[in-house]
Amino acid sequence: MNWKSLLSARWRGRPPAASAPGLTPELESRIRESFDEAARDEEHFPSTIDPRIFHVQLILNQFGDLAGKRVLDAGCGKGRFARILMERHPAAELWGVDISAAMLECVPDGIRTVHAPMTRMPFDDGFFDAAYATESLEHAVDIEAAVAEICRVVKTGGQIVIIDKNAEQFGRLQTPEWERWFHRGELEGLLRRHCREAGSRFISYWEDVPPDGLFLAWIARK
Repeated sequence: MNWKSLLSARWRGRPPAASAPGLTPELESRIRESFDEAARDEEHFPSTIDPRIFHVQLILNQFGDLAGKRVLDAGCGKGRFARILMERHPAAELWGVDISAAMLECVPDGIRTVHAPMTRMPFDDGFFDAAYATESLEHAVDIEAAVAEICRVVKTGGQIVIIDKNAEQFGRLQTPEWERWFHRGELEGLLRRHCREAGSRFISYWEDVPPDGLFLAWIARK
């Protein structure tokens, strides 16, 4: 049985939950259509990212050696972060989940992809050794459900990194009406419901530039 058939069997064995409160079928469809359209915009939604960007470096440094490990990119888009992890750790097993099938078509070969929202991921409990979400949780709408899912699919002792925007800076950028930004304590509290350790720090887009308050990184251990 190949990995797609295996996931299909697991999904049938554990039916997906109903759409989360606030994430109505209509809103989920609009979000999906928005990112399907964005997939055609390579200028604003590029397939690659500079590996020197601190978002990438933080994930690489936090996870360490990934040889033989299974890692999830939750809300992977075109897989630009997973692409770098695969290049740096070719012995790792990289997976990407995204709500947009059009985005997933751009993910490079070698990264396994699943078309699903972050709030309903068809993986067994503890399927991954580590997981990360980079500026994708903000689109999940039901944040509590999405955080619970990310934590659920990571095994005990595994690491989780979430990088997203600071709610105190909301308004600095134009956003769709469903997008959420987060307070430090808000996501720390949600992570602590499922993890034994959780903390956060302000980060910058570039390592040699002081953080300006826009980006936060939440780091947890299951």
